[in-house]
Amino acid sequence: MISEPHLALDWRGELPAVPNEAAVFLIHMRQGPPYLARTTMLKRRLTRLLVPRSGSRMLDLSAMAERIEIWYTASRLEQALSFYSLAKMHFGESYRKIVRLPSPPYLKVLLNNAFPRTMLTSRLSGRDNLFFGPFRNRAEAERWESETLDFFQLRRCEEELVPSHEHPGCIYGEMNQCMRPCQAVVGVTEYATEVLRLTNFMETHGTSLEEAIGHARDRASENMEFEEAARQHKRFEKVEALLRLASDITTDIRHANGVSAVRAGSGVQLYFMLDGVWQEPVGFDMRMQAGESMDRRLRQLVEALPVPRPTLKEREEHLALLSRWFFSSWRDSEWLPFSSRSDVPYRKLVRLISRAMSPAPAHATMGGNEVQSPS
Repeated sequence: MISEPHLALDWRGELPAVPNEAAVFLIHMRQGPPYLARTTMLKRRLTRLLVPRSGSRMLDLSAMAERIEIWYTASRLEQALSFYSLAKMHFGESYRKIVRLPSPPYLKVLLNNAFPRTMLTSRLSGRDNLFFGPFRNRAEAERWESETLDFFQLRRCEEELVPSHEHPGCIYGEMNQCMRPCQAVVGVTEYATEVLRLTNFMETHGTSLEEAIGHARDRASENMEFEEAARQHKRFEKVEALLRLASDITTDIRHANGVSAVRAGSGVQLYFMLDGVWQEPVGFDMRMQAGESMDRRLRQLVEALPVPRPTLKEREEHLALLSRWFFSSWRDSEWLPFSSRSDVPYRKLVRLISRAMSPAPAHATMGGNEVQSPS
């Protein structure tokens, strides 16, 4: 995900003429690990680090620096991905501490349990399980879990079930909001049908439940059962309200797909995420040949993207990068989600690229949000 540096030079005790632009840079030392940092004001940052100040308590690398590598970045997303790639490349197993990756919350469906249940987690583990997220914060995830389970009769207890007619049960069973597998009211097969309804709901972003409730409402209306139709309509509205709680990046992580466009010269850089992992940025030149179609060129570009084979660890880290960028106050490019590469909304993608090419308003710099590796 990282290219050759835009500028590489030996350090001779004299600050190079560099612009005050956004960049990620690496200072190689004569001894020990390098110094990795990202900033929106490169010249000022290098001046702080490499120009000695008598009596100053600020970090001074002028006596230790040997070589400087610089990658200019056109957006905060490019900067975040470049910083992550360089940290993995140069800091071994300690790169997570360098990147300071947050772990956003997910809703996990424990499918490897005989009687699956849901739980909130910040770690992706168990390939057989289903993960829905990431969410902005735990409070949002808790609300989404609670309101989702109101539509399904899955158990909410955390115990390892040993079904028995002597089991005391719980309040959800009494309110008919649980199928009561603990009391052996249903078996594994019958319970699995309800689990399938939940997983379909997550995989289809609520479409499966909306359609089922919509059909039930219409049938009741046709049969002149107006009270039942009104009840189903209220359920339909609750599903719509629930789905509005989820953001554009909240999805079944196996289908976490999307793209962001960043202006680069006479074209754009397209940052694709496929199956929950970031792909190498792809350049798209806006200069068209006679008879060329932008839609066709984009289709060819998407078809040429590699098919990812991500591990859960890769998905966890790449989705954490997406979450931090997407939910940040400093996000400076748009995100276009799609369910799969066969369902890319090309008209929306063309409009996304057009907006990326239009003059952008001035953005505030990160200032105190500069991040660097430990010296």
